Amino acid sequence: MAKTKKMEKVVDLKLKAEKITDEQLKEVQETVNSLNKSQLEIGGIELRKHDLTHAIVAMREKLTELQLAFEKEYGTFDINITDGVINYPQDVEVNKKD
Repeated sequence: MAKTKKMEKVVDLKLKAEKITDEQLKEVQETVNSLNKSQLEIGGIELRKHDLTHAIVAMREKLTELQLAFEKEYGTFDINITDGVINYPQDVEVNKKD
């Protein structure tokens, strides 16, 4: 049976490279810059999402206020938002103002 000899790479410590190649440097710089840009964009999107979430809460509060005002004035807040028609329950009399 023949013996196989493992080849080991011998690195001469006296001849170490001082820098990576210009192409490698350019590639790593572009990759890091792309990563940073993407993370910055995600941060901006998250801030916008946060702002929109707060705006939605404020709009819901405003809608609740309007519904309470309609309930007080008309006895219901069931309003057709397309044409403004009040949808009264079947057992409520309508007081029309002429």
